[in-house]
Amino acid sequence: MPPTVAWTGRAARIIDQRELPRRLVMLDLSTAHAVAGAIRDMAVRGAPAIGCTAALGMALAYRDAASLEGSERGKQIAEAAAVLRDSRPTAVNLFWAVDRALTVGQAAERASKDAAQAVLSVALAMLDEDVRANREIGRHGAQLLPNGCTVLTHCNAGALATVGYGTALGVVRAAFEAGKLRSVYADETRPRLQGMLLTAWELRREGIPVTVLPDGAAAWLMRTQPIDCVVVGADRVATNGDVANKVGTYSLAISAKRHGVPFYVAAPVGTIDWSASSGADIPIEERSEDEVTSLGGRRLAPEGVPAWNPAFDVTPADLVAAIITEHGCVAASSDGIAGLRARLEGV
Repeated sequence: MPPTVAWTGRAARIIDQRELPRRLVMLDLSTAHAVAGAIRDMAVRGAPAIGCTAALGMALAYRDAASLEGSERGKQIAEAAAVLRDSRPTAVNLFWAVDRALTVGQAAERASKDAAQAVLSVALAMLDEDVRANREIGRHGAQLLPNGCTVLTHCNAGALATVGYGTALGVVRAAFEAGKLRSVYADETRPRLQGMLLTAWELRREGIPVTVLPDGAAAWLMRTQPIDCVVVGADRVATNGDVANKVGTYSLAISAKRHGVPFYVAAPVGTIDWSASSGADIPIEERSEDEVTSLGGRRLAPEGVPAWNPAFDVTPADLVAAIITEHGCVAASSDGIAGLRARLEGV
């Protein structure tokens, strides 16, 4: 499979995930506004993939503003950064990537260097960093899984949610490569069905046994079948260990706790929001009710009946057995996250 996010030399190239699993379509994005539109419309989704695509969007913004003078150049770059930030509110990787690009660009300008090239270089470095981080997440996570395990996952936290390999599915892939994995259950993940359309597509392509599960059947599955663990990704992690992920994750964690099934969150450190003291500080995106009331352009709900469509929910830290990062597994707690931060700052 091609990388989910790549650079062609002139544009950001993404897999258009709206077309899967019917066909594999690549989409070239040649402006920061086109990148923001692709993020908003979920042509690209998944926190790490969003962040890396946004970084390339900033590289495009700097390139397109290079011929402008002083304040006009700064104004255009600031506008592009604002449009990118506004594209999705919950995935902290988006804001982290835009801020990192701005920091590099501003430093290059102060040093009278080529800011566009500097931002492009850091964006390309982020693509490589993402894949390396995911493989480390997979390596650490696979060590937690028993031999012959069956894993339940939610939404899509695989190669399609990252540049490649995946976070939660990185753990699944590493366990499969180590001969430890028996099978995977993938929640369908309503209302956009990322588990059925994307996770099942990824795993089937790689020959990893996968069964799609209606979201409402997860608790009954855990009661009646041997499920060894739940592994999910994250869009934002607070410093107390609370985790924002695709809506339905919270109820899955409650069910896992009830049935004694370890609930793991796989996420790179870039997904930690160091300014969020708890899940209460995490903004939750609410999307169009049409995603709930209609399917394939056909309305299913009675006319006049509204729908509430939060894209994410927050799982409290006490339901999370561990957070799996590229730097190892940490407790989902203030002490665990603080210890991780201390290790990172000591490097």
